[in-house]
Amino acid sequence: MLPDNKKSYQMSKEEYDEIKERMKVELSVLQQQVIAAKIPVIILFEGFSASGKGTAISSLILNFDPRGFNVYSMREPVGRELRKPWIARFVERIPAAGRISVFDRSWYSGLTWVREEIISKEDLHSDLEELKLFERQLTDDGYLILKFFLHISEKEQKRRLDRLLMDKETAWRVTKADLEKLKNYKKNLRFYKSVIEVTDCPHARWVIVNAQNRYYMRATVMQRVAEELRVALHKCTTVQPEQEVVGKPYVSKKFTLLHTRKIQDYELNREMSQEEYNKKHSELNDKLQKLHNRIYLNRIPIIIGFEGNDAAGKGGSIRRVARSLDPRGYAVHPISAPTSDELARHYLWRFCLRLPVTGHIAIFDRTWYGRVLVERVEGFTPQVRIMQAYNEINEFEYMLHKWGAIIVKFWMAIDKEEQLNRFKARENTPEKRWKLTEEDWRNREKWDIYENAVDDMLRYTNTEFAPWTVVESNSKLYARIKVLETILDAVEKRLI
Repeated sequence: MLPDNKKSYQMSKEEYDEIKERMKVELSVLQQQVIAAKIPVIILFEGFSASGKGTAISSLILNFDPRGFNVYSMREPVGRELRKPWIARFVERIPAAGRISVFDRSWYSGLTWVREEIISKEDLHSDLEELKLFERQLTDDGYLILKFFLHISEKEQKRRLDRLLMDKETAWRVTKADLEKLKNYKKNLRFYKSVIEVTDCPHARWVIVNAQNRYYMRATVMQRVAEELRVALHKCTTVQPEQEVVGKPYVSKKFTLLHTRKIQDYELNREMSQEEYNKKHSELNDKLQKLHNRIYLNRIPIIIGFEGNDAAGKGGSIRRVARSLDPRGYAVHPISAPTSDELARHYLWRFCLRLPVTGHIAIFDRTWYGRVLVERVEGFTPQVRIMQAYNEINEFEYMLHKWGAIIVKFWMAIDKEEQLNRFKARENTPEKRWKLTEEDWRNREKWDIYENAVDDMLRYTNTEFAPWTVVESNSKLYARIKVLETILDAVEKRLI
């Protein structure tokens, strides 16, 4: 509920100064404890124009070491931002562990820019559900999210905007959009109420602050931030009982999973002659070159992910795909072990940074599925988080699908004997020896464990909007043709 503006929320300067001095010490200490506990914190401010968001942020951050936070003033997206998922520019700014990101307007402002008359109620509800999922994924990963809405009356908003307009030094801060929103104050109020009601969740609650009195507003924000930081630190330092790990991954019922077979049920020895390969490759190469132009003109983003056994031929297949594409319209992203900066954020963060703009293609040599493969097998991540990851990945891919992306996912499969032959060939070829590592041999010793993880990955993430294609790769020629055919089929279906 938004506060009653008729009620008095007054505070004198003397009262505020007393609270400010106390908060100066307390928030400074709490920030250092947050850094030590490696808790990533997001504090966002929404509210009516001239409600005091800038003032609230300035008063708050003066209590923090500036080396430990970033402030982002978010406005309408421009340029390349318009050609990426609308949540992407916010994902890029999420903090690392122990740091604080403060948003002057946030992902919720994107909703207010499109307004009710432009976006349908169905689309609005869908966007709000997407935001709830986004926040839930962050808090599941240990993020603290504080959401403030600064509320003022229509009369107070008019008074403040008029005051700004009267001064040449501040008149520029009042935009035509601000004045238009003032004219539609009651409509905007209803809109804000509906958004807050839907997105006020246990893991990310809204704090509604009456901002009629600036002293009261500043004090309330500082005190609430201190309170929430104390709670988060207490949870972090309290020994939690071990969570029971469910027997199978959780996947929301909203996702329809396609039938899958176990890897061992595939016939991996699919042969193809060199002559047949040359003929098919030439035809497919020509088709893909032509379709790439249509992809660009239709502003369709394409995301192609390659996973597979070591030495299964991911690199060779990627090279054949890339040869058919205009180099200005694609990027290949080889994914290795995460850096320290990447480890300090949600595991999907580094992939969001590499998403293509509309009309372009992103090719991933290994993907976000490392979460449920290597991290699961090697025990790098708690089992509870692994079990949550299948659904998180489905949510991530659904968001990309809703944005308009074509998602093509390959598992390049070879049998154990073929892998050994390729390992030995690399070992005996000087220019290819660099491809073979101790980790490859170590992974081979866990073949059956990895195969079980692959079977679960296929079973729980093979969705209608992002299906898996298992490529029988004992024959490199057959595998390369199947990869090209699968990509062409996905693109042609979209362009029909």
